[in-house]
Amino acid sequence: MNHDMQTDTHDGELVVFLLGMRPRASWRLDQALFVGRSMRRMQAEIERDRVAGGAIGYLGGFNAITSTGPIVVQYWRSYDELEAYSHSTDFAHRPAWLKFYSMTHAAGRARVGIWHETFRVPAGAHESIYGDLSAPVGLGAAVGAQPLARRGRTSRERIGA
Repeated sequence: MNHDMQTDTHDGELVVFLLGMRPRASWRLDQALFVGRSMRRMQAEIERDRVAGGAIGYLGGFNAITSTGPIVVQYWRSYDELEAYSHSTDFAHRPAWLKFYSMTHAAGRARVGIWHETFRVPAGAHESIYGDLSAPVGLGAAVGAQPLARRGRTSRERIGA
């Protein structure tokens, strides 16, 4: 086994949250800018919390540009914590969502599409491998990495199959 191979250190339930934006054919710059600014504000807010101890449950994440538009990948400790963050008026998400909804859905003016997918991953039901990287990416970057062998010799062992 390659000793440069690593895996993440996370134990327990995990929630993977994907969020994307896709301008429509007749997109509007004001809506796209609002979504972009709001996402940066929310990401800065949850990252500050993570660095300060992670009271709200955000573990980490990353942004990517895809063929369908920008996406955000986030890792959360639990669905309950993700839901509490998204519904709370104490944080940036709820007010931004309400404003976005009012500016885009009044008289059918939505010109920027947004989407999200949420995946609940039970404890022991995920696997990650980071091989010959100077630093882990994805979940390993969010929670830390350890030698691969600590989780098992095979993919089947590591994912709890």
